[in-house]
Amino acid sequence: MPERQEPPADPEGHEITAALAVLRRGAPDAMDRLLPLVYGELRGMAHRRLRAEPSGHTFDSTALVHEAWLRLAEQSRAGWADRAHFFAVAGRVMRRVLVDYARRHLAGRRGGGARGVALTDADDAGALVASSRDDALLALDEALARLGALDERLCRVVECRFFAGLSEAETAEALGVSPRTVSRDWTTARGWLFRELRGDDA
Repeated sequence: MPERQEPPADPEGHEITAALAVLRRGAPDAMDRLLPLVYGELRGMAHRRLRAEPSGHTFDSTALVHEAWLRLAEQSRAGWADRAHFFAVAGRVMRRVLVDYARRHLAGRRGGGARGVALTDADDAGALVASSRDDALLALDEALARLGALDERLCRVVECRFFAGLSEAETAEALGVSPRTVSRDWTTARGWLFRELRGDDA
């Protein structure tokens, strides 16, 4: 089977936004037309999320993209407004896929020393350490649910920056806020999550 060719770059997202408009109008082949436009970016998102996984991980970028795409197809009438909105939702879907995978495989992956999930963007580093990466991911998901109950936008910023790998500008566009607000929310959310996951009382 020949390797999928990625489409030419669409830095402004105009082609994707146009394809999403066709999808909102209910064209029967709209999802098929959208896939080649977004596949490369979805694969990049998946690769960034999985590259820190321990060697021998059985869930690869292709599998993550395909599972996420199937779930996105079920939401195809969600009314995605533009490129940023679509990838923000894709990040949320990838979060669910990874959490479901971690739950299914946790029993067989226990032990082997402490591992962590790095809650990072391109500019800094941090780690959430638990008995396994699955434990860490599930703990992060539960903490995000608690954070979302307190402040939904902070949770959405984490999904965009951490799970979708969107830039500050892309996250701002997806959420309808300023890049400065995204920067502040990202710092606030990470601080809250680190304290929550480490059990700090302060």
